[in-house]
Amino acid sequence: MTSLPEARAGSGLPDLPEGWSSATPLDADVPDLVRLLRRHERQARGFPGADSENVAAEVTGRGMRTHTHEIVRDDEGVARAWVSCHDRASERVLVGVTVDPDLQDHLADRVAVHCLAVAERFSTAIAQSRRARRSHMDSGAFAGDDRQGRWLSEAGFVLVRDWWQMSRPVAEHEKDSLPPPREGVDVRRVRRDDAVGMPDEDDLRDVHRMLEVSFADHFNSYRETFEEFVGRLREDPGHRWDHWWLASVDGEPAGALVATTITGRVDDGGNPQRDSSYVEYIGVDNNARGRGVAKALLHTVIADAAARGRDKVGLEVDADSPTGAEGLYTSMGWETAYTTQSWHKELSLDTPTV
Repeated sequence: MTSLPEARAGSGLPDLPEGWSSATPLDADVPDLVRLLRRHERQARGFPGADSENVAAEVTGRGMRTHTHEIVRDDEGVARAWVSCHDRASERVLVGVTVDPDLQDHLADRVAVHCLAVAERFSTAIAQSRRARRSHMDSGAFAGDDRQGRWLSEAGFVLVRDWWQMSRPVAEHEKDSLPPPREGVDVRRVRRDDAVGMPDEDDLRDVHRMLEVSFADHFNSYRETFEEFVGRLREDPGHRWDHWWLASVDGEPAGALVATTITGRVDDGGNPQRDSSYVEYIGVDNNARGRGVAKALLHTVIADAAARGRDKVGLEVDADSPTGAEGLYTSMGWETAYTTQSWHKELSLDTPTV
């Protein structure tokens, strides 16, 4: 079995330019990674969004246990690329490859080839550590970022989906002015133990079950154990137990919504931004559809954001959603801010990789 250190240090990877180096990033590297990611976001999407809290959480914080990274520096020590592989679940690895947009094309292409080979090696080692026979690499790009798309395609990835990143403004009056749920529908936060503040495990398991069953027939659905699900979401710096809600219909669990906090950042002009909420997951049991459960959950997260003084609620929707979810979101005030893409590559561990 190949260990992650062996995967990181082994020979056979495409060479970096003369004098360049790669290493596992440490705390001191986080500011450079943030600057690198913000340059990439500004070039590919039009505006930056990365912040040190989230990057540090992945590299050296709570997410460190499930992430493997490499930072690439040029011959003057400037951070030029970042590889990030997230052990998301059995046979599934989320792959991020960021290459400095300021690099000349001939250098950027060479570095990208190296980084994608490193990502494949990391993904293989992660799958082998789970004793899996295959692995699913899931990478992404901003729509219109032709350079990233070309690199992924040349590395064997296939473009499989577009995702609309939607946002809705929140008004202060919405904290108590939105319509109540329909008759028989109830929405509440997951219960907490007053003594220690930890959530009720039965409620958490109901949230997990609702999301599993509601997404079972969706694109790229995969099974995630309860422990993986809860552990992964707790790694997010924006995680808050009071952002988890359960919906019921006639007293029976019928849906769930899990949101996170997006901490207000300082924009490029030095202006502080307000916090916002982001819907990580919303799901409704097939047997409860048509009862207004999704709308009730969305009204709840909007009202909660308004009560907290936040300025917007964001979410992601499959551009080819079989449920037509975008119609509901649009009718409730969400608009698409930008589009991202999913690129996939399947690995068979029976076949040697780079």
